[in-house]
Amino acid sequence: MRAIGIETGGDRPRLFDVARPDPAPGEVLVRTLRVGVDGTDHEVIAGDHGSVPADAEYLVLGHEAVGVVEDPTTTAFERGDVVVPMVRRPPPSGTNAYFERAEPDMAPPSDCVERGIDGAHGFMSEYFTSPAPYLVPVPAADAPWGFLAEPISVVEKALDLARASRSAFTWTPETALVLGNGPLGLLAVAVLAPEMDVYCLGRRDRPDPTIDIVESLGATYVDGRQTPVESVPRVHEPADLVVEATGEPRHAVESVDALASNGVAALLGLPGPQDLTVDVGRFHESLVMHNKAVVGSVNAGPTHFHAAVDRLGELPAWFFDRFVSDFVPVDRFEAAFDASIKAAVEFDTV
Repeated sequence: MRAIGIETGGDRPRLFDVARPDPAPGEVLVRTLRVGVDGTDHEVIAGDHGSVPADAEYLVLGHEAVGVVEDPTTTAFERGDVVVPMVRRPPPSGTNAYFERAEPDMAPPSDCVERGIDGAHGFMSEYFTSPAPYLVPVPAADAPWGFLAEPISVVEKALDLARASRSAFTWTPETALVLGNGPLGLLAVAVLAPEMDVYCLGRRDRPDPTIDIVESLGATYVDGRQTPVESVPRVHEPADLVVEATGEPRHAVESVDALASNGVAALLGLPGPQDLTVDVGRFHESLVMHNKAVVGSVNAGPTHFHAAVDRLGELPAWFFDRFVSDFVPVDRFEAAFDASIKAAVEFDTV
């Protein structure tokens, strides 16, 4: 079968011919429909993140997938069910407490592998297998956009952690600031805009399709070149919630300046190294005297995936059509890695 992956030391994805997997009892064989491409895929391809499986010379890419059950084996699934796979799995050494508690997203990197990213083959192939507990059912009507459940689940988890960090008191956020108008930032805006006033900070010139999406969702676009993060409270208003979706290292500090008292910043982006000069005393004082919090969040657990599937049915239909700019057939897969906003490789018709 056809699979798209990256060789050890390679600098671009290529098409592989690999054996179709056979599901063991308790596993499900899934026929892949669509697999999304995101920034993490580009980081893996560039060699900045992730690794190939220990016994392989290449990594099958893809962690945002939707497919149809082809063979349910001994599981409760039925042939034809639409499913999305979760990303994290136990490491080669075996299961551990994080997985036994159904909290794979809370495992440190040494206690898990991530399919399509780090140490385990992904879903960018015509078929894949998965143990049933790592598959989340999707309504058939949402199958065309099911691959977006994974990135939406990342937003859902960040919001879950933010709410948990404020659970000691009454917290009713009214204003949010999303840092970044890339795919993850746009999804965060789409999730938050129905609930509160949202500002989205980016660095793009008009006309731009991402700015159009931000404003169509009812949010306000902020040009970060004119209004840096720390200036947003003075120009607009302080944020009860900041969602950092760029990986820019300085945002971890600047987000605190953008927060209102009792606010929380959720960091999602994965930064590279950067030297900064920071007034640590002022940073510390702002956290303490204004009861602010900063939480880091990576991946997502089962509850977040289920919440993401529910969210698929709540987002406006026009958003999907404008957010996903390209559906690329397998024989032209390279184009999916050059999309203007968001693209998916299409293995089969939905």
